[in-house]
Amino acid sequence: MEKIKKFTHFDNNGKAKMVDVSKKEDSLRVATARGCIILNSQIIKKIRENQIQKGDALAVAKIAGINAAKKTWELVPLCHQIRLTGIDINFEISDIENKIIAISTIKGYDKTGVEMEALVSVALSLVAIYDMCKAVSKKMIIGEIELINKTGGKSDYEKK
Repeated sequence: MEKIKKFTHFDNNGKAKMVDVSKKEDSLRVATARGCIILNSQIIKKIRENQIQKGDALAVAKIAGINAAKKTWELVPLCHQIRLTGIDINFEISDIENKIIAISTIKGYDKTGVEMEALVSVALSLVAIYDMCKAVSKKMIIGEIELINKTGGKSDYEKK
């Protein structure tokens, strides 16, 4: 007889629920995610020279990513509100590939992980870059958003 798997985010009636983490131990949780936005060389040049009409695109993107991490629990329906202790977002510009890579590392001390905060932070920082640069060209592609690693909790993860 096949054992039926119990899903953590459904109640006994098959309705969505938030997982109860109250019995879990608090621990340091760290997650890093990355993603990229592909732009044209004209936009990259304007970003490097701080010539984007709306202002410093990467500074605005960093603040957008920080705010997104702090509000992840409001955006992702079954996500817990977590005590974040650190948010670090950095950008790498690749002139060869005409893209900007966003890398976000989130730390929190709580009962559940910060992977969603890292992913949402990257996604929104890239959306902010799009918004800052769309007057130059709307031909940009956001993608390759992925979890790179996470520590703390039941298991660690490292992208191979």
